[in-house]
Amino acid sequence: MGSASKPSPTAGAPSRRKVALCLTLLTLQYGAQPLISKRCIRQGVIVTSLVLAIELLKVICAVILLVAEGSLKAQFSNWSLVGSLTASGLPAAIYALQNSLLQISYKNLDSLTFSILNQTKLLFTAFFTYLILGQKQSPKQILALALLITAAVLLSIGESSRKGASGGSSDYVLLYGVIPVTVASVLSGLASSLCQWASQVRLVILLSR
Repeated sequence: MGSASKPSPTAGAPSRRKVALCLTLLTLQYGAQPLISKRCIRQGVIVTSLVLAIELLKVICAVILLVAEGSLKAQFSNWSLVGSLTASGLPAAIYALQNSLLQISYKNLDSLTFSILNQTKLLFTAFFTYLILGQKQSPKQILALALLITAAVLLSIGESSRKGASGGSSDYVLLYGVIPVTVASVLSGLASSLCQWASQVRLVILLSR
């Protein structure tokens, strides 16, 4: 009797072409988002209303994708309010505060400085992942994160100096530009780690049933 063939570990993995496409689209999104926000959002816009509208739009897009996949009914059959709040209540609140801080920072930093500072969330994600989940980074990853934080610090200093030299207030840029996006990056890293922790806990619970 022939033994049953084992499925390849990469059978369900996305192709390299799809991964490259997703990374390209994500890069374009991160690069264009500050430019679009500075051009389309006025200074007098209420931040909380804007954030609520964005989050509502995200929910609508997620529901549309679930309907397109045909998995909406299955998702709601396993959904409960208590379970949802337990798994995602705190991360959702953190992400809401993060988005509010980002909207403030958009208006007071140039697009390049904002984009680099916003990417420091990778550093804080690595930190909180190690702190909460105990996952360590490789030497190459640590070097890349060190280069990222160095670039962020240099850009922050350069932006504050440039504003001061042009007659603007460097303290204003620091308080309403650099600090909000940095705090938002810290919150993003914390929320990402909490989401990963919650998904692992949920997986353990499902496997133990």
